[in-house]
Amino acid sequence: MAKKIEGYIKLQIPAGAANPSPPIGTALGQRGVNIMEFCKAFNAQTESVEKGMPLPTIITVFQDKSFTFETKAPPASFLIMKAAGLKKGSSNPGRESAGTISEDKIREIADSKMKDLNANTIEAAMEIIKGSARSMGLKVEG
Repeated sequence: MAKKIEGYIKLQIPAGAANPSPPIGTALGQRGVNIMEFCKAFNAQTESVEKGMPLPTIITVFQDKSFTFETKAPPASFLIMKAAGLKKGSSNPGRESAGTISEDKIREIADSKMKDLNANTIEAAMEIIKGSARSMGLKVEG
């Protein structure tokens, strides 16, 4: 018989840097989950990913206090800033440009985010990523 699900916890955790301090400890402690067990499992699973890269994570907590978790692709804004070589986007998007990003980089980002996006084709995914880039004050070249 399948385990009964008690709830879901959605967090954005830096790859390889899960520790029992807030917000992870607080969120898992409320559900009675073994925090150190989660931290060890998460850090082991994300050791191949660039350290510090934020990963949206969905933790499924069962009634017997066991858990499973799934990591998603990093946020598009993080990937766009990394590809454009920026620390932050424009403080005044639409009026001031923070920089430029090439069409090729947009395609790479869209390809890596494809399973998490609501798009059927790579072109549609690219349009979503372009919109995110423009909202950060970047110009798309190509």
